[in-house]
Amino acid sequence: MSVGLFYLVFGLGVLFLEIVKGHHRGIYTRADWFTNVLCGAVGMALVRPLAAVLTAMMFAALLPESKGAAADVPVWAGFLVTLVLAELLFYWVHRWAHEGRGKRPQLEWLWKLHRTHHSGKFMNSIVIWRINLFWALMQPQSLVIGLALYLGQVPAATAVGLSLYVWNIVTHSNFRWDDPIRRHRLFGPAFRALEHVIVSPGVHHSHHGYGKDGASYRNFAVILSLFDWAFGTLHIPKGRPWKYGVPGPNAHWSEEVFYPLVRRRPPEKRDGNAAA
Repeated sequence: MSVGLFYLVFGLGVLFLEIVKGHHRGIYTRADWFTNVLCGAVGMALVRPLAAVLTAMMFAALLPESKGAAADVPVWAGFLVTLVLAELLFYWVHRWAHEGRGKRPQLEWLWKLHRTHHSGKFMNSIVIWRINLFWALMQPQSLVIGLALYLGQVPAATAVGLSLYVWNIVTHSNFRWDDPIRRHRLFGPAFRALEHVIVSPGVHHSHHGYGKDGASYRNFAVILSLFDWAFGTLHIPKGRPWKYGVPGPNAHWSEEVFYPLVRRRPPEKRDGNAAA
């Protein structure tokens, strides 16, 4: 099976199972439909391919003599270096984006690029595609994986890309297989210890929530919660968060998708009416 086909089959497979189990029934507003469809369709058809082309062109221009320079490095070493570097850089970009929501006003623009991913009042596999079109260009994993490919670490870069993709779906999905393990009298303590190293669905669900066991200001890693533990931002939940999403009304769907090209006044400043 080709990598592209695996992406399609695995992603659509989890989505299909969620739909069959009723996890998508009656949870989307009209604005959610516009946001989800536009982010997914335009992102997959235009932005992500464009980002891949631009990344390849950039490395060819900046490192013309380095193409294939790391081809002889063992795949396992290339995988570990690529994964750790991608996770570390994403941790900080992701953390800075959340700190732009009030804590660091100079980074408010970064939060507005990222908030689309958090504004849905639900949690399922659709959320991984609910991304502002320009936030996709801000993700450092693409640069790190692109660099590994350019240096000749094709198997390692491919494995890292697949790992990030699969784990993103696992941790965003509505299938919470980790809940009974965390509550188990014997296995619970060991599982919570493991969550200090590996991001579980519970750890990432808490990042998308607020209220009890919600912690959008913590848990910034994709796979390696070791970075959250090391930098003091790890929150291991006891259960599911009270609510998902961002407190208060969302921005208009057009701004959610196309910011900074589209900017609209906050809903509370438009005669008290929420965005459509």
